[in-house]
Amino acid sequence: MEERNGWPRPEGSKHYLFASDFDQTLSFNDSGIVLSEILGTSGFERKVAGLARINLVQQGGELSYLLLHDPEYRRVRREHLVEAGRRIRLKHNIDKLVDVLESGIEGHRFSFYVVSAAPEEVVQSALEGLVPPERVRGTRLRYDSASGEIQSIEHVSAGYGKVAALTALQAELGTSPDHVVYVGDGSSDVHVMLHVNRLDGYTIAVSENPYIAPIARRTILSDDALSVLVPVLEDIVGADALRVRALFESHGLQIQEWGKVRTDYLTIRPAGEMSA
Repeated sequence: MEERNGWPRPEGSKHYLFASDFDQTLSFNDSGIVLSEILGTSGFERKVAGLARINLVQQGGELSYLLLHDPEYRRVRREHLVEAGRRIRLKHNIDKLVDVLESGIEGHRFSFYVVSAAPEEVVQSALEGLVPPERVRGTRLRYDSASGEIQSIEHVSAGYGKVAALTALQAELGTSPDHVVYVGDGSSDVHVMLHVNRLDGYTIAVSENPYIAPIARRTILSDDALSVLVPVLEDIVGADALRVRALFESHGLQIQEWGKVRTDYLTIRPAGEMSA
């Protein structure tokens, strides 16, 4: 029996699709904010909030809309997106996360993909050397061959677009819906998390966003990308705490603090207000 990462990997491993969002899931920054800094423009968050308020575009697709319709962002060319990716601050140990998942863990192997509403050029540039570019499913843009201007959008991996991207990956890899793991951080991940949960897949939130934390099977808060292995090991592989720690130690890492907290969100009002 072959061993990888200190774990036995028997033949006939169960195959899972492991898909992760990018902005504020594998990174600390929003792609649009970094791109705005390069352009020397301000007000990105205000514009996104305005688009969200009127529900003009799918949540997560605001940057794509601005790239096509906002005069300040119409200046963006491919090289701006690549540079934005280079400037994005990533979470620690993304390379180790990919290595552990792809190597397999005790009868389970995982194909790692990134599914993001951010432009593919941004994500591929940010993850260069960590994740192969063909493993990124982001918003795909078409450019004018003469001017380099963004001409149109081929598809946006936001909202239901993420569901479509994930479904296409399942078909490509031949994985069943219950062998899908999705990791996300914000309200743009609601549709895809509900979809994965409905089909008995597994969802992980990496923020306490009130829209997704109650939906996700588990919530993990850490500045280290490897942290999402904890619920995978416990709930999918069936490892106890000692075995989880052993895996981290095999990569020269220690889990220093591990606090398990269940959070309930309550709003309480006087009974008279409810009947008024």
